[in-house]
Amino acid sequence: MTLDLVVRRGLVADGTAAPARRADVGVRDGRIVDVGDITDDATQTIDADGLVVAPGFVDLHTHYDAQVLWDPGVTPSPLHGVTTVIGGNCGFSIAPLGAGNVDYIQRMMTRVEGMSLAALQTGPAWDWDTFGDYLDRVEGHLAINAGFLAGHSTIRRFAMGADATQRAATADEIARMVAVLHESLAAGALGFSSSLGDAHTDGDGAPVPSRAADRTEFLALAGALRDHDGTMLEFIPAVGEISTERMNLMADMSLAADRPLNWNLLGSLSPTEIYEQQLVASDVAAAKGAHVVALTLPDLMRMRASRLLESLPGWKDVVRLPDAERRAAVQQPETRARLRAGVADAAANGLAAMARFDLIEIAEGPLAGRTVDDVARERNVEPADVLVDVVLPDRLALTLILPSLVPSLGASQEGWAARAAIWRDPRVLLGGSDAGAHIDLMCHGNYPSVVLGHAVRERQVIGVEEAVHLMTDRPARLLGLRGRGRVATGWCADLTIFDPERIGSEPAEVRNDLPAGGERLYANARGIEHVIVGGRTAVTGGSLTGELAGTLLRSGRDTQTVHVPGGGT
Repeated sequence: MTLDLVVRRGLVADGTAAPARRADVGVRDGRIVDVGDITDDATQTIDADGLVVAPGFVDLHTHYDAQVLWDPGVTPSPLHGVTTVIGGNCGFSIAPLGAGNVDYIQRMMTRVEGMSLAALQTGPAWDWDTFGDYLDRVEGHLAINAGFLAGHSTIRRFAMGADATQRAATADEIARMVAVLHESLAAGALGFSSSLGDAHTDGDGAPVPSRAADRTEFLALAGALRDHDGTMLEFIPAVGEISTERMNLMADMSLAADRPLNWNLLGSLSPTEIYEQQLVASDVAAAKGAHVVALTLPDLMRMRASRLLESLPGWKDVVRLPDAERRAAVQQPETRARLRAGVADAAANGLAAMARFDLIEIAEGPLAGRTVDDVARERNVEPADVLVDVVLPDRLALTLILPSLVPSLGASQEGWAARAAIWRDPRVLLGGSDAGAHIDLMCHGNYPSVVLGHAVRERQVIGVEEAVHLMTDRPARLLGLRGRGRVATGWCADLTIFDPERIGSEPAEVRNDLPAGGERLYANARGIEHVIVGGRTAVTGGSLTGELAGTLLRSGRDTQTVHVPGGGT
């Protein structure tokens, strides 16, 4: 029988971390039907000679909930080989809504997740009520697979109205929240997410609703997952060190649900080495028979700092000059001396970025993606001269690199080797991209391309088979995704085909392609030749094809239950 697709002569890294082997991959009706030497004819053939054939990457921490309404491509994730994303993290879903809550939820998402309020307000109407209504709206309109968690803050607002941010819930209110969660899970929500992150505030500046919850409420909501197959837990315990109380809370939530709990984000934004303390949370859970895993972003955190130059002493007036006057000013010896002195003053008086030019990238122009330190060494000048002569004339934006995992080692080879060692820890899971959130400041949906291009090929701190395993099979098994995460007979035909000699990410660039012309950062990939979703080509040659073969993942149907070692309580 003729196959729908054959990928021929590729080097198959099947997701299990086994040594890659040269093989053909045959596909029919959205499933892999053979991996080996295939002689059957096919409607479509892809020559993968010299390319790696891997499972599609699984990004389990995104905030694409609103973006999928206007962007069925779920960009830029599939351009980097991602075929499955999970949204609704951190307690912030956009369903269920309930009467009168649309404005509150939109403003909360704007404040806490850095989304454009104008885009949310002028994009497709938020006219659903239940979680099931929202899923029905999205289903059938996706280029890749996507599933969504039911968020605590959204459910709490639904159940308690304006009181949700003000006080602990009564027993009746908790019962109502649990009932709403049951309804959402029955409709296909993949699980429950929540946050106690101190930085999370709503559109009014108040702590988000989940921060007003008490232990009884957290455990009651977690316990609802027991009645629904294929569900999962996600949580933010804190920014920085995690208290013993919150470590125990995560363990007890895992036990109450009889499900693994993944928390975000290992290392966070701390300038110190705190990851070892944070990982104790997994040990506390294991001692109780629970399962708690830390997410870590496998890239250095890159934050756009468009106004950094204005913060330097003596720079603001020059930065704000009209273009011609600004370019003339930087040629004047006295102005140059003042600007250089401002850089030195900033470095000496607490602006840490000015002391680490190896952690400042030029974000725009021909040198985009290069650090100030690298350009200075190439030109045999001081880093301050690069700021004055390259960045300032065109007011180029800068990107601050925040090596939150092992920060003391910066972006060095030693630092990357240390991070790769942490990735291998069974208490750690690669993810935490936050794709779809904070889109004016960062773009980390590109992390698979960064890992394969930078950590595998350039730094050689991890092998391609292990890297693929950590970004495919590991998250898929933790989430209980049915038939996804491996290149194997009978499994879903979600494949990423890439050139191991070219794979990498382009620097993030500004695009104004949101509803109402809103701005976001967007990174293209290099070397991702084809991305197959459900047996159909979603990406080829670095561009979306327009195919919408993605599955709207529903709990139980598309996922299976992952129990904790102790079987829960």
